[in-house]
Amino acid sequence: MTLATLTDYCLDFTGATKEYPFDETTAVFKVGNKIFALLDEESHPPRINVKCDPYYAKELREIYPCVLAGYHMNKKHWNTIICNDSIESSLIFGWIDDSYELVFKGLSLKMKAFISST
Repeated sequence: MTLATLTDYCLDFTGATKEYPFDETTAVFKVGNKIFALLDEESHPPRINVKCDPYYAKELREIYPCVLAGYHMNKKHWNTIICNDSIESSLIFGWIDDSYELVFKGLSLKMKAFISST
């Protein structure tokens, strides 16, 4: 999986934006000004942090060696995924989908309506 593929996938969500608030190499993807993914653009293979249900996050870490507790994040709610050949792309995309949905679900009704109308 490439950085470009991950970036394009994250930006394909309705209302998704990309920023660099921390440094020049950490892409932060937001919806409604809330983070749903962070991508380390210097790591090889790529690493992406995604939000996850706390119980599911722990389970994923136990099953997949390439899924770690979220780097520099709340380890209860975030996982870091090492996007190497040991994991199917469809799983990674599914976890990004879940992260976006978790964050979108937590937005105010006004923000959801605004994003949905754009």
